[in-house]
Amino acid sequence: MIWKCLIVDDEQLSLKIVEKYSKMVEQLEVVATCNNAFKAIEFIKTERIDLIFLDIKMPELLGTSFIRTLAQPPKVIFITSYPEFAVEAFELNAIDYLLKPLSLERFLKAVNKVINMDNQIGERQSDHSRYGHLYFSVNRKMVKILLENILYIESVKDHIKIYRDLDTPLLVKQSLISVQSMLPPHQFLRIHRSFIVPTHRITAFTNHDVEIGKIEIPIGRQFFGQLKKLALQKC
Repeated sequence: MIWKCLIVDDEQLSLKIVEKYSKMVEQLEVVATCNNAFKAIEFIKTERIDLIFLDIKMPELLGTSFIRTLAQPPKVIFITSYPEFAVEAFELNAIDYLLKPLSLERFLKAVNKVINMDNQIGERQSDHSRYGHLYFSVNRKMVKILLENILYIESVKDHIKIYRDLDTPLLVKQSLISVQSMLPPHQFLRIHRSFIVPTHRITAFTNHDVEIGKIEIPIGRQFFGQLKKLALQKC
């Protein structure tokens, strides 16, 4: 699915940054940008919009108030300098709430939530798309990773390594906890403070390690119970 996006922000620099990041993701199409909520209201009347990147504190009409004017609002990711509107934003069913200055990593994490929604719809409709994909920032590029190709993920200091079928490991500057929050929990399991594995790849396990083919990965003691429970559920 291509998500048609509208960016609404009265700060030109912020608007350009969001537009730049959006154009790096093939599933996002920026159809328009607006510097105030009233222009956005008029635009939405005539155009289909799937996702809005929305500032909050704008002249005349707050972003949160703007969303309340819409009978059927699109999905919304708020991007603002003000943390105090977060509760109100999530009451409006926001996908995410991002604080300025906006980093590419944080933007990508929010966008992957949207992509995951699309993946979940696909999972219900077709077995061929049930694993989906995510995007990661690598050397200033947005790299698409098919989840079904992941062998395992390893934490290395302040980076992660994503091991894939027939490919060299992908080094990403991101924490393991951050990546874990992006992955579908029914498909991926953390088994160690430094490792996440896709459950469909596990060929055997003991109290001490997991086998993925010929690869042995250690299990942390606190994670073994969850792995055993998962195995019993699938028996």
